[in-house]
Amino acid sequence: MVRSDAQSVEQYIEDLPEDRRQAISALRQVILANLPEGYQEMMLYGGISYVVPLSEYPDTYNGQPLAYVSLASQKNYISVYLMGCYGNPAAEAWFKEEYAKTGKALDMGKSCVRFKRLEDIPLDLIGQAVALETPAAFVRRYELARATR
Repeated sequence: MVRSDAQSVEQYIEDLPEDRRQAISALRQVILANLPEGYQEMMLYGGISYVVPLSEYPDTYNGQPLAYVSLASQKNYISVYLMGCYGNPAAEAWFKEEYAKTGKALDMGKSCVRFKRLEDIPLDLIGQAVALETPAAFVRRYELARATR
C-alpha cells in the first residue's frame, strides 16, 4: 500500500499526479456531499479517511478513529474503502447488485473497491454507499462485530 506523509487532505491531493488528483478530488466531492453528519475528514494511515472521531467514540481496538470510508492513490489504482459495506452482508449484496447495473467491471476486495481511471468510477453509486450508515449505526455494528469475536 502506498502511504503518503502529507499532513493535510489538501497537501495529499496536491502531491498527486494530475490524473489521480482529478479522480481523488471527484471522489472526495461525492463523499463529502453524501457523508452523514458526524463523520470527520482526516488523514489516517497515509490516505484520506472519513471517521467517527475519537471524541465521539474512543473505544476502538487500536486507539485510532473508527474509519468509515477511506481514499488512497495506490501505485496501480485508486482505492475507495467502504467499511459500511464490509461486514454488512445486506449492504455488500446491494452494492454489488447496483454496481452490476452500471455495466462497469467491479474490482473489489473485502472493503476496497479499486479503479484505474476517473471514468471507471460510478460516482453516484459511491455516494449512495457512503450515505448508508450514520455514525451511530456504524458504531453499533462495529460493537456487535467486536462482541462476537
